[in-house]
Amino acid sequence: MKRFLLIILAIGTIGVFGFLPLEESKKGNSQPEGLMADFFSYEVTIPGTEVVFKMVPVQGGTFTMGSPENEPGRKEDEGPVKEVSIPAFWMLETEVTWDLYELFIDADRRASIEYLNEEIKSAADAVTRPSTPYLDPSFGMGKYGFPAVSMTQYSALMFCKWLSELTGELYRLPTEAEWEYACRAGTQTAYYFGNDVAELSKYAWFYDNSNDKYHEVASKEPNPWGLYDMHGNVAEWTLDQYQADFYGTLKDKIHNPWRRPTALHPRSARGGSWDDDPEQLRSAARLSSTPNWQKRDPQIPKSFWWNTDAPFVGFRIVRPAETPSREDKDLFWMSVLDDG
Repeated sequence: MKRFLLIILAIGTIGVFGFLPLEESKKGNSQPEGLMADFFSYEVTIPGTEVVFKMVPVQGGTFTMGSPENEPGRKEDEGPVKEVSIPAFWMLETEVTWDLYELFIDADRRASIEYLNEEIKSAADAVTRPSTPYLDPSFGMGKYGFPAVSMTQYSALMFCKWLSELTGELYRLPTEAEWEYACRAGTQTAYYFGNDVAELSKYAWFYDNSNDKYHEVASKEPNPWGLYDMHGNVAEWTLDQYQADFYGTLKDKIHNPWRRPTALHPRSARGGSWDDDPEQLRSAARLSSTPNWQKRDPQIPKSFWWNTDAPFVGFRIVRPAETPSREDKDLFWMSVLDDG
């Protein structure tokens, strides 16, 4: 614990946990330049546990969101393309794993956490947690080191709120625009490595190579900004309501658009999964949730927390580079948790 406090003092970072700057990734050095100095990757260790997660910096910039009409596999909801500007943020290097997610949902594992003070403990403990799932949410595909799956978008958001209370920072889901910007990593091809589908197995788990299950995170090659599994493994929740014609409602050169949710379905996920064909893993491909993701849930009404029929969806988190005030954080949580 002393190591974390010393790091906080050295870097000037506010929060419960220490942020440890890491050496620049050898495969993640092509981000936009000149926007933020001293913007590093960092690791967070949850005190009292062996759980560590790494956040990767994504410099702000502009990109073309959506896909051109001649891109193979393109769907109508990927256009018209728009020029979008994105503010700087950190993004989790991998999808959220069961190691981290179970600290939120499992009382026994959560009991090992060492809080800095009682105020932080009370705030974190006050966050509502998921009910016990009806089915094994991992479907026997693996737990530690593997991506957490089967949660609803609401459950992912509540995890983000819990982690935010625990750390003193704002962790949240990315917007669709942020997600696509980070996935593309400065590219404008169908995949961040190019257009050749024959190369996909080097970078992603999908229907052809997954053996009908998800796999350990970071077991394929990362994108140019050091993010793993942006294509495949599990699809990832975003902050948005899914709207098929959303891009058509946007002005060009818009700043970080967000389709605020107003209904339970459809919500938007990105990246494709272990159960998808290559075209569904493209950087521009969009996925919408449906009530069928809870088809086998016997509860009436259906669970707010678990998708019994969606072992292909998980999430990753972002942290804005510009730290919001406590008041703005509270307004954000009131907004997203009251939607739909």
